[in-house]
Amino acid sequence: MHTVKEDTTLVGVSELRNRIDMILKETQHHKVIIEKRNKPVAVLIAIDQYNAMEELIDRIEDLELGRLAGEREKTSSRNDYISIEKAYKKIR
Repeated sequence: MHTVKEDTTLVGVSELRNRIDMILKETQHHKVIIEKRNKPVAVLIAIDQYNAMEELIDRIEDLELGRLAGEREKTSSRNDYISIEKAYKKIR
C-alpha cells in the first residue's frame, strides 16, 4: 500500500485480498485505487463520499433537465404537445 497523494492510496489486488479490513478502514480517510499489474482498475471510497457524489450528480442532472425543458418551451409552440389523455389513448 502506497500513499501517492495525501488523499490517495494505491493498493495491488493481492494486497487487497490479504489486508481487506485495513484497506476498508483506509477508505474512511481517502480514496483507495486498486491496481492490477500496475494499472488502475477500480477505486474504493467511503459510502458517505459515494452518497454525496450520487446526490450531486442527481442535482446536476435535474438542473440540466430543467434547463433543457425551459429551452424547449421557449422554442416550441403549444401545438407540439399533446395532452396526457390523448397520449394514453394512442398507446391503447
